[in-house]
Amino acid sequence: MTPHTHDVAPRSQWAAPSGKPPLSSRMMRATWRGLPAKQHDIGWEPGLEVPAADGSLLRTDHYFPRTKGDFPTLLVRSPYGRGLPWSPLFGVLFAEQGFHVVLQSCRGTAGSGGRFDLWRNEAADGQATVSWLRQQPWFNGTLGTIGPSYLGYVQWAIALDPPPELKAMVIQVGLHDPHALFHAGGGFLLENALAVGVGMTYQHRGMLPLARAALRLQRRMRAITGARPLRRAYESALGEVPWLDGAMTHPDADDPYWLGASVAGAAERLGVPTALITGWHDGLADQTFQQFARLRRAGCASSLLVGPWTHTSAMQQGWPEVFAESLAWLRAHLCDDPAGLRPTPVRVHVGGEDAWRDLDDWPPAPDATVWFPAEGGALSGQTPSADGPLASFRYDPADPTPSVGGPSVSRGAGAGDNTALEARADVLTFTGPPLTEPVDVLGPVSARLRIATDTGHAEIFARLCDVDARGRSTNVCDGLVRLRTTGELPSEVTVPMSSTAHRFAAGHRIRLQVSGGAHPRYARSPGTGESSVEATRLVPVQLTLHTGSALTLPQGAP
Repeated sequence: MTPHTHDVAPRSQWAAPSGKPPLSSRMMRATWRGLPAKQHDIGWEPGLEVPAADGSLLRTDHYFPRTKGDFPTLLVRSPYGRGLPWSPLFGVLFAEQGFHVVLQSCRGTAGSGGRFDLWRNEAADGQATVSWLRQQPWFNGTLGTIGPSYLGYVQWAIALDPPPELKAMVIQVGLHDPHALFHAGGGFLLENALAVGVGMTYQHRGMLPLARAALRLQRRMRAITGARPLRRAYESALGEVPWLDGAMTHPDADDPYWLGASVAGAAERLGVPTALITGWHDGLADQTFQQFARLRRAGCASSLLVGPWTHTSAMQQGWPEVFAESLAWLRAHLCDDPAGLRPTPVRVHVGGEDAWRDLDDWPPAPDATVWFPAEGGALSGQTPSADGPLASFRYDPADPTPSVGGPSVSRGAGAGDNTALEARADVLTFTGPPLTEPVDVLGPVSARLRIATDTGHAEIFARLCDVDARGRSTNVCDGLVRLRTTGELPSEVTVPMSSTAHRFAAGHRIRLQVSGGAHPRYARSPGTGESSVEATRLVPVQLTLHTGSALTLPQGAP
């Protein structure tokens, strides 16, 4: 770690500018309900120029309470612009509650100098901004950070070498590993890539350019996701995006291309109190769980909130809970006011029960139960006595198995009706008997599958579903892995299916769904072993599931 020079400029009387926050921000603020009443009138100092690490100028807006006295500062660094929704979400709301808020555009975006390059400049530019803060007459030496998604990544980047003023962080639906945003289990997360591509490229230019680009992408989605090769097909909607092409064409996490991309290590030695917030259908939820585990092992003060949200809905429908959680954490650690903190480190929303549960840790280390796929599409608690094939299906990449909801950073994420999906010939389902009492599943879910293929190359998608008394099948959690098989004997593969907190009600049934993909959430497997991004040839694959496969559910106490 490099030593910090942190001499703060002598405090002097600061003459607050007279500007009001943008009208659009004040109008959006007026539409929100369920938020605490404002404590201060606020002002706005737009367009400040902050030197980046290389001397480029970073455009920065300053929101502040129009009240005499010292207030802590929140730093929000964004590649998505400084207007809607960031101005009202962070600038207006938190300044009203008694914080200076510094909202800054990352280099190469929204008027900031330099060139944007996913992840490579955030640590140095964040430290340069803290150095600038030390010279401001209103900065009292107490700093927090806050923000979602990539706005979480920039926080972890600063925390690699935390400045002494940094006293708290709030990371909402946050990112720490860019590789895992695009690649999981050997599959390419196509939906994530397109959503990130349009957001990073156009949102900082304003809402109208973003809306036009999103509409253009929607109109060309089928052609883009079905292109052979897939590489650069997005250019018809997004134009050239060099960092996106690089992310798509480097699937190996150990490739030098990704050197320095992951900032996971910040949590392994962190002493800054950190609140983590995510949703069960957030495409970055697993990254949040990983960082929470690292923080706990490091002995760092930390909290975890997991709601019934997607990546985007956490900051929309979930905003009252997310804001309350964030504000309580910041007041506790920046203002020495712990009154709003909840008594346990973890709070999760339990699906199926539609209730919140407070826990001492995550995962709560419950006992696990194992269910076995059986003949006739059954899911049984009995270990199979015979060995052999159970069921087969043909995966045709020319007609790929479609995706229905699930965790993603796109707007298609969430829980939904799987009935039409499960009626397809390329989807296997194994369903347990009606439950005589509720079953709670809390923690990471996985499937151990014994699979044989006729080509040797395939991907396998596994999903846990809740089947209600009417037969409606709703996805709970899922995962995908790429596999390589040899000969006619089955290969064993474990599919991590993320985590959940879900109650299967009495009368409901537990279902395991197995297929060869989920397109376009994941790019289709070509069936040849080639990269799904580069492949031009598609080969159908016959997959056979064998006995000895198993679904492992972490059993929670009712």
